[in-house]
Amino acid sequence: MKSIEKLMRKMEPDHDGKWAKFHPVWDGFYTFLFTPGETTVKGAHIRDGIDLKRTMFMVVTALIPCLLFGIYNTGHWHYVANGESTEFMHMFGDKLVYGLLKVLPLVIVAYAVGLGVEFMFCIKNQHAIQEGYLVTGMLIPLIVPADIPLWMLTIAIIFAVVLGKEVFGGTGMNIVNIALTARAFLFFGYPTMMSGDRVWMSGAPDGFSGPTQLGELASFTGAKADWAFGSIDGFMQSHSTLDAFIGMIPGSVGETSTVAILLGAALLLYTGIASWRIMLSFIAGGFVVGLLANQFAVNEYMMLPPVHHLVIGGFAFGAVFMITDPVTASQTNTGKFIYGFLGGALSITIRVFNGAYPEGVMMAILFMNVMAPLIDHYVVGANIKRRQKRLKTKAA
Repeated sequence: MKSIEKLMRKMEPDHDGKWAKFHPVWDGFYTFLFTPGETTVKGAHIRDGIDLKRTMFMVVTALIPCLLFGIYNTGHWHYVANGESTEFMHMFGDKLVYGLLKVLPLVIVAYAVGLGVEFMFCIKNQHAIQEGYLVTGMLIPLIVPADIPLWMLTIAIIFAVVLGKEVFGGTGMNIVNIALTARAFLFFGYPTMMSGDRVWMSGAPDGFSGPTQLGELASFTGAKADWAFGSIDGFMQSHSTLDAFIGMIPGSVGETSTVAILLGAALLLYTGIASWRIMLSFIAGGFVVGLLANQFAVNEYMMLPPVHHLVIGGFAFGAVFMITDPVTASQTNTGKFIYGFLGGALSITIRVFNGAYPEGVMMAILFMNVMAPLIDHYVVGANIKRRQKRLKTKAA
């Protein structure tokens, strides 16, 4: 590593030299490989053995189980749609290769386009490369269908990085989650590629219909003649909670397996990177609303067991990797509980009441991103009032 570091040092552009404007690019690569030697010399600061790049690398590592499972699951449902295999572990190699060929281009495009935009802004504004996109570049391919055209993904990433982050000042200044901004752009800009019954099984033949569980459940909010199953009991007999928990269901590339998501959650919680307050309260919010829906059900969808809500769609993925985004989440401890609980509750509320939009997680988290500063404002205000009240009591 020392020889690589020496080589990198030799390649460092002079700040007043011919290639000075490319110094941020060099700095980005150098600090990705090596911990900077510079330390602060004055003022308040936090001493920690891990810097922002290493933190982002840890989150990317936590996403690897979702990526690997998503690659195989993509291949599995391709062969199911084409009638060549229905057993999950049958044709393992073929399914793995197909999944790799479909998912890896999404990852490459996500990183190439997003980092390209970041580099351009760094060179133009002459500031250091900001590390936030290391995570965003992995999140985006995991929350879209495997068959999303690469040019659509490119436009969505440029939109999200430029209008969702750079116009606000870059990493740490964005108001809403960048990966979800890209997904929202795709959902509203190209709805036929992000919803319906034909986009969740890659390479399905013409005329084949392969809805997600959420799509089938949403039919319960319409006319009875359109129901995918005769009742919610019929649905549960066809779709077990265990299959959904393991992830053997069609859906976005990396969102289907709660097992893989929990592996990532364990790493993030062990390292202290993600907030357990937000994760726990998000799940609690979804569960409580699911339970209330059972008690006051006005349609078959609302009779779905609350636990099943937690393991389908993007709920588990959102609870671990999206709602916990430290930039867009609440910053106070009390605020994190409120923020997470309302996010989970709103996700399930949108699901069961809006048949046209069965996956409510994306919109719920984006909405709560906007509400986070307001929540913190009132939490801090309440703390100030309590302290003032104690001071008055002591003075009296």
